[in-house]
Order: sequence, then structure tokens, then C-alpha cells
Amino acid sequence: MPSYTLDVNGRPREVVADADTPLLWVLRDSLGLTGTKYGCGEGYCGSCTVHLGDEPVRACMTGVADAARAGTKIVTIEGLSGAAAKALHAAWEAEQVTQCGWCQPGQIMAAAALITGKSDPSDADIDEAMDGNLCRCGTYPRIRRAIRAAAKEVRP
Repeated sequence: MPSYTLDVNGRPREVVADADTPLLWVLRDSLGLTGTKYGCGEGYCGSCTVHLGDEPVRACMTGVADAARAGTKIVTIEGLSGAAAKALHAAWEAEQVTQCGWCQPGQIMAAAALITGKSDPSDADIDEAMDGNLCRCGTYPRIRRAIRAAAKEVRP
């Protein structure tokens, strides 16, 4: 099996895996980063969302070779930091977003990418960024309020 060096949460990490092994399983099984959740395995639910560079991607649909070839930084929920992360965590708590919590890492990763790129997202921006991040508990109104509150906190 080939070996890959991945930049995960600011650290180089060596992994041995087949080229088509989903990044999700490398993160969870090889690196012990279990904050990224398995949901559907087909890229529909968003619970496995991580950042590849500045872009949110579905780790279940991204092969380890593709992630390594991109040569960009991979950030998981465990490594998410900075003003956007702090604001989102505070807003998530204030709005009492979390119920079962399974989708929350993916929701927060998608929201962080949004508010890092747009300081004042419209409802349409939020809808587009969060499209495909499913919440079985139905906390969508609270998620929207939390994103708006967090974006307001990090606005320049």
C-alpha cells in the first residue's frame, strides 16, 4: 500500500492506505480523529465535512490520494480554530442548536467556511453553503440564527 503525507490540523501526518480509501476513514481509523462523523457514505448528509484548503468537502467522497495530491491543508472539527470557530461555538451554545449532535461537526465546518469567506451572508448564501448538511433533529432555524450571530461577531 502507498504512503501519504497529509497536512492535518497543522501537522504533517504519515498514513498508509489504498489510494481510493476515503479520507473519512483515514482521519477516523488511521489518525484517531473521530470528530468527523460517518453519516451516509455517499456525500448526501454532510456529517463528514472537513476543509480541504479553504473549501468544505465531504470526506466520505474524497480519496486519500486526491487529498494528498491537492497538497493543501486538511482541517477537521478538532483543528478548527480562530475567530470564526470561537464565534460559531458560542452561537451554537447560545442558540441551543445541538440535540443529538451527530451532524454538528459537519454543520460547523460548513458554516465556518461560509463566514470566513462572507462577513455578512444573506439567507441565500446560508442556504447555498448549508445545502446538503442534513439535521435529522430539524434544528435548521437555530442553525441559521447561530450562523447569523457568529458572522456578526467576526465581521471586520
